[in-house]
Amino acid sequence: MFDRIKRSFDLVRASAQVLRQDHRLLLFPVISAAAWLLVVAAFALPVFGLPSFDHIGRGGFYSLAFLFYVVQYFVIFYFNTALVGAVMIRLDGGTPTLGDGLRIANSRLGAILGYAVISATVGVVLRAIQERLGFVGRLVVGLIGAGWAVATFLVVPVIVMRDRGPVGSISESTALLKRTWGENIVGQVGLGAAFGLVYFGLAGGSVLLAMALLAAGAVSPAFLFLFGAVVVLAFLACVLFQATLTGIYSAVLYRYAADGSGTAGFDNAVLASSFHSKKP
Repeated sequence: MFDRIKRSFDLVRASAQVLRQDHRLLLFPVISAAAWLLVVAAFALPVFGLPSFDHIGRGGFYSLAFLFYVVQYFVIFYFNTALVGAVMIRLDGGTPTLGDGLRIANSRLGAILGYAVISATVGVVLRAIQERLGFVGRLVVGLIGAGWAVATFLVVPVIVMRDRGPVGSISESTALLKRTWGENIVGQVGLGAAFGLVYFGLAGGSVLLAMALLAAGAVSPAFLFLFGAVVVLAFLACVLFQATLTGIYSAVLYRYAADGSGTAGFDNAVLASSFHSKKP
């Protein structure tokens, strides 16, 4: 267990090395987040204007949810594809620009849209299961959701490198994971654990500092507002940093899983020890 945790943090540090080589990779999650907020606003504002959902019925609600999921996933996958495309150029020794990543994503629009539709379908079905089965439904949805995340972890790199359709990309992603990691996704757990500690430390430190300032009695409302804004921005920065690292990580693992080749900025021994093949 401790060896796996150490390898996970080694991979996080190695991913950060690639990001330090090109800070512009952060632009893709930033633009993605802004576009995602626009999508939420575009759907939320008309919905808030409705007196209730009663007149649209359950079928109408699920149709609206499906449409929202499709647009939301399309935005996320589009910019993830652009990010991974730029990362691949960087890993080959090039100097990618924002335009290079977007150009790669534009050439994969059909696959991205298809993948968004499939993911939206899965999302709506899981939501329906959760609503109908209550607590049991939440357990089922949690298990299926975890399995889906594992199966599709390398879909975007497959779309970028192989230019395959959504179904073929999901199939290849699943095959790559079965051949290498099995169910032991050390990297995903490592990233989650690393940033979980960061979020916990940031939240705990912010609360303790705010309590100390309030106890001192020398804090104005304006200062508290500014302090809260800084904390929120710090959380957002961490989220964007995590999203970028995840994109880099998926790109590197795809390259290694596909042909076993090393990648600049990564220790081959660390990568090799992070793959766990299923025992027959």
